Amino acid sequence: MALSISNISSMLETARELTLEAARDVSNARRPPTRLLPSSQLKKLLDSRSERDVLDGLRRVVTMSYRQPPSQTLPFFSHVIKNIASPSLQVKKLVYIYLLHHAEHEPDTALLSINTIQKSLTDQNPQLRALALRVMSGIRVPVISQIVSLGIKRGVGDMSPYVRRAAALAIPKCYRLDPATEPQLLDYLSTLLGDKQYFVTGAAVAAFLEVCPNRLDLIHPHYRSLVRKLVDMDEWGQLATLRLMVVYARKCFPRRTKKVKKANANNHSAPTKSAKGFYDSDSESEEKEDEQEMDEVVILDPDLELLLKSCQPLLQSRNAAVVIAVARGYLYLGTPEYLQTAIGPLVALLRSTPDVQHIALYNIVQVCLSHPQPFVNYYTHFLVQSTDAPHIWRLKLELLTLIFPYAPPKLQSLILAELSHFSHSGSLDPGLVKEAVRAIGRCSQSSATSPKTSARCLRLLLAHIGSADARLVAESLEVIRHLIQRDPQSHRTTVVRLAKHLDAATSPQARASIIWLVGEFAGLDPENNIAADVLRILAKGFADEAEPAKLQIVLLAAKVYVHHLNSNPPSEPPKPSNLQPSPPVLEGFQEEGGFRDPHLDNHDALDREQQPPANLPHPIESLYHYILLLARYDTSYDLRDRTRVYKALLSTPSSTQLASLLLLAPKPVPHAPSPSETRKGYVLGSASLVIGDEGGVGGLRGEEGLPEWVKEGEEPDPRLREEVGAGSSAYEVEGMGRGVSAAQRLDEAVGGRGFVGAPLSSSPSNGVGGAREKEKEKTLDEWLAEEEGEEGETESEEEESEYETEEEEEEYETESEEDEGAKLVR
Repeated sequence: MALSISNISSMLETARELTLEAARDVSNARRPPTRLLPSSQLKKLLDSRSERDVLDGLRRVVTMSYRQPPSQTLPFFSHVIKNIASPSLQVKKLVYIYLLHHAEHEPDTALLSINTIQKSLTDQNPQLRALALRVMSGIRVPVISQIVSLGIKRGVGDMSPYVRRAAALAIPKCYRLDPATEPQLLDYLSTLLGDKQYFVTGAAVAAFLEVCPNRLDLIHPHYRSLVRKLVDMDEWGQLATLRLMVVYARKCFPRRTKKVKKANANNHSAPTKSAKGFYDSDSESEEKEDEQEMDEVVILDPDLELLLKSCQPLLQSRNAAVVIAVARGYLYLGTPEYLQTAIGPLVALLRSTPDVQHIALYNIVQVCLSHPQPFVNYYTHFLVQSTDAPHIWRLKLELLTLIFPYAPPKLQSLILAELSHFSHSGSLDPGLVKEAVRAIGRCSQSSATSPKTSARCLRLLLAHIGSADARLVAESLEVIRHLIQRDPQSHRTTVVRLAKHLDAATSPQARASIIWLVGEFAGLDPENNIAADVLRILAKGFADEAEPAKLQIVLLAAKVYVHHLNSNPPSEPPKPSNLQPSPPVLEGFQEEGGFRDPHLDNHDALDREQQPPANLPHPIESLYHYILLLARYDTSYDLRDRTRVYKALLSTPSSTQLASLLLLAPKPVPHAPSPSETRKGYVLGSASLVIGDEGGVGGLRGEEGLPEWVKEGEEPDPRLREEVGAGSSAYEVEGMGRGVSAAQRLDEAVGGRGFVGAPLSSSPSNGVGGAREKEKEKTLDEWLAEEEGEEGETESEEEESEYETEEEEEEYETESEEDEGAKLVR
């Protein structure tokens, strides 16, 4: 009884210790060690014989390596490497992680662990073999490049797909260590691309893109298998494969199109031959109408269509990058029908987190720039919400302006009401108010917008002129100025209306914009030109104006004066004669008390006193000189310099050609493109599309655009894409509904010669295919007749051959007898 109680108590004590140890291990595994220990104590843990202590020390050292610079954890290098031969998988993983971080700093000591890592390549655990191959390729020491290459070769032939995947991922690392190993690595890569496991092929494609992205000849035999495995690959393998396929399709599939009649075209009956012959002009016009009614339709290559259809299930992927990659393939490779299927999944990304939503909006805008029509049905997703950040609502407003011209009238009214609401709300972000006003201007400037809608946009902008917000007024006037410049004849009354609001405008920029518009477009209608009156009113308060307004007032005065000189050119004075002095000289001489004209009587003198003086200047000329005089004493250097330029241009009233050319020349029509027009050259889904010009000219470093479509006739042979080992029945020659054997393909590759070396006939009747077709068409009687004929021919040939052999023997005997006789005679 006592023994049993003691045994039970010892068992309970052992169970308690095991429970505490397990709980401690679980807590250590879940919560990384945060308390720093002295280096001596850490070394003691690493050198301990207890696996638990070694594991605790390794966790602390690895945690330090992520938080502190390598110089703080390098002193433990030798103590960590000692545990590389530990049988524990957890200990080996931590040692390998530490080795990857510090092998470059201690290359000599790291080389001592290569033998142990190589032994792990033959371990029974495939996870350990894959980890050893990963660590060996990650040790960035160029001396071991050949050892890494041999390890990759062993991994390529491994039975486990995990090890083969690790070998595929190790190929780029080995290439970076030593580029001279490229021929060996290409052989391994070609084998891995044809692997049956989709788990391996995705990593092989990623390695291909990094090592040799231009060697498309390695992809030809594996193209169809890669396309079929695309659905089953992991997300990163799908991204790499889709990126490769876009480039491959551009370089290997020519863009073919054909003309078909439009669906909405009227079906005219074909004219008769006699009707065509009467009038050639009618036939030519009908041909032109037929050409106008024709529409180009893209013809997809069967292999390209296989790729596009295989991508459709990926639109339901949980990874936003995969959805965008599929949309990129449909945009640059497919037809509008395929792109239509990707619009919904793209818009669905807007329900994701804000960072994903931001990137998705950039890509949606990129697609909408070229295909805005499909996004009209998803306008509710682009309405600005109160919780949207500035970088989100800017892109949403841009999308609303892009789909505005293609929306129905009811939807256009809704979009304008939305934009008008944000442009009036003064309590909102000033940037949002500014962008809303610009969005209204872009909606009005679109070529597809109706005149009625453009007039409504202009009314919304004109309503902002009386606002107390100076920024809103200035931005609205800037947009109005662009609208007036696009069609000045239709906005004559608009300029007059703006001039009436000049007293209410308090912003210097707003006043400057109105004054410029008056000077630029008030002269279109000479009968209702208000520019001179506006200048007269502005001259009274010239001293109180801001500098931008003063600059425009001086410019307005110069333009008004040029118009006056062009409409009332000054009379040229008479040329002076050598016999008598000019009239000004005579008048001056008379005033000085010289001679008097005898023909001048008292009546003429009275009339001259009643008439006004002839040298009185015109009011416009006086106003112009008055403005120049005010600007001459202004404190602004820019204003005084510009006044001197105008004064020098108009110093000679009879010569206004140069002044008219500079001041009255037609200005280029401003165009306010969509803000994302500058990013239109970037590829969909690229990082440069999001960063834009901030990444440098042409995008980020390494950014490559899409290649051009290969020209028809220069594409590689489609038979190269036949799968390896698929047999002759896997491929059918274009235009023939039968399988092609390997022998025939070999003959065609050699140059159309048979096995014996005789050239095959080029005519289809004498070819292999034509002969087989003839054989299939023969009846049973013809076969029997041919067999009888062949038997007769063979018998006659045998008789002839026997007869020839007998004759040859007789000739040989006679020749031998004659030779013997000749010898005897000699």
